[in-house]
Amino acid sequence: MKEPGPDHPITIEPSDSTVTVTYNGRTIARSGNALRLRETTLAPVLYIPQSDVDMASLEPTDHATYCPYKGDASYWTVTVDGQRAENAVWAYAEPYPAVTAIKGHLAFYSDRVEVVEDGGG
Repeated sequence: MKEPGPDHPITIEPSDSTVTVTYNGRTIARSGNALRLRETTLAPVLYIPQSDVDMASLEPTDHATYCPYKGDASYWTVTVDGQRAENAVWAYAEPYPAVTAIKGHLAFYSDRVEVVEDGGG
């Protein structure tokens, strides 16, 4: 486990936007309570509370990744009307202490589903 610091900064803050995630014409998530995680020079990632996600549209997969700053990530495939976005969603079930705020939140790859922020930013 590594700690964020000057050489690898990570910040998490509430988004002041409403975030809507759609796939194949169906809204699969909508939240005014998303978190924005910024990590080094990577593009910011929006994490949406699981309670604001239509989990019936997601299938867990065997895919997993590890981040030394955040922990082990699990993935889901989005399925809507027979169309699939493979491993388009991820979450850290037990994130490391420095990023514990993202526990219970899911993130979506914007190149696999449509992620739109209304207002704020």
